[in-house]
Amino acid sequence: MNLERSLSAFERAKRVIPGGVNSPVRAFRAVGGSPLFVKSASGCTIVDLNGRTYIDYVMSWGPLILGHAYPPVVKAVQGAAARGTSYGAPTELETELAELVCGMVPSVEKVRFVSSGTEATMSALRLARGFTKRDKVVKFAGCYHGHGDSFLISAGSGALTNGVPDSPGITEGTSRDTIVVEYNDLDAVTAVFAANPGEIAAVIVEPYAGNMGLVLPVPGFLQRLRELTARDDALLIFDEVMTGFRVAPGGAQEREGIVPDLTTLGKIIGGGLPVGAFGGRADVMAALSPEGPVYQAGTLSGNPLAMTAGITTLRALSDQAIYRQLDAIGKRLGEGLDSIFTRHGVPHTMARAGSLFGFFFTEGPVHDLRTAKKANTQFYARFFHAMLDRGVYLAPSQFEAGFLSTAHSAADVDRTLAAADDALASLLAPATRR
Repeated sequence: MNLERSLSAFERAKRVIPGGVNSPVRAFRAVGGSPLFVKSASGCTIVDLNGRTYIDYVMSWGPLILGHAYPPVVKAVQGAAARGTSYGAPTELETELAELVCGMVPSVEKVRFVSSGTEATMSALRLARGFTKRDKVVKFAGCYHGHGDSFLISAGSGALTNGVPDSPGITEGTSRDTIVVEYNDLDAVTAVFAANPGEIAAVIVEPYAGNMGLVLPVPGFLQRLRELTARDDALLIFDEVMTGFRVAPGGAQEREGIVPDLTTLGKIIGGGLPVGAFGGRADVMAALSPEGPVYQAGTLSGNPLAMTAGITTLRALSDQAIYRQLDAIGKRLGEGLDSIFTRHGVPHTMARAGSLFGFFFTEGPVHDLRTAKKANTQFYARFFHAMLDRGVYLAPSQFEAGFLSTAHSAADVDRTLAAADDALASLLAPATRR
């Protein structure tokens, strides 16, 4: 594949940007080679600097559930920009988006907007500690909650493929206050609460773990977290930055029928612009400044461009038919890949929740970070590049989920499945195996 212009752009970027990228997974370290540089995008496709078009299953890592450059969002943002990009003062737009969020997400009685998912999780954790007056937090190995200090201990996402999960710069004190348990390990979570009675401020979890690849909860896992936290007066935080508004209008908590105390949101809530949010029980949120003593602030929080994009997106997602459409297209892709991998004799395991999907090249089920790490990352890298050669852009890491949008058609999925069939035939040909 001719990536000459992307290669040149990458070399230029590396002279002024650490590693040439502004988020590590974009650097292609996990799959080798140099990253694509994107010139434009529309619907379910991206176009690189050489003018080649790819079917996109990264979709900006999840926000673009309605597709790239969704016309109503583009039009609304253009109108908002003409009225000013930021005021540093309240607007009715913030209230309107807050009302939509509170009406859609079961746990959210009040919400505070920020500018990223990382900011949302950091703020939610501070609020939980301030509200409970406790220091310890429980997280799960392989769950990624942004790059806050407390979260980069046994983290997922880019931390698994770039450097080490326990990043330098994390203090011993932070490490002592962070208790790490394997995802889906009911006995271990129970033991942690037994060993730390009255000391745990919160348990934070991705209800559907999407940052070590997609790993779904075993039956009873999320319910047990709800029971343990309630019994100990600790808070349960669902990190739904990825799953919020994607797997259902009310996120994973709606699908699972479990109401956490706090929820963090991002990605889709901004309609493609930088937005995060955290919200939950009114009494917990009342501890937040200026109403309470727990401080949090942000110059661009609730800016009119982001609020407008979010309002337009969430209004569109109020139509339940969209989720039926997304589930159908997700099923077509997931079952198709499963069939193709099986036919070619490739060990694998699949996971899907609506338009969120993932697969591992490994035998046996994947239910935590330990089993996820058994995946054949070298084969994934070869498959990734073979798909890229055939015009399909998958996540450039085995340890990331994939995303569909309403812009993906059955024909797009069928072209993807044909590409996967051809890619595997090429990769597994006798001459290739040697």
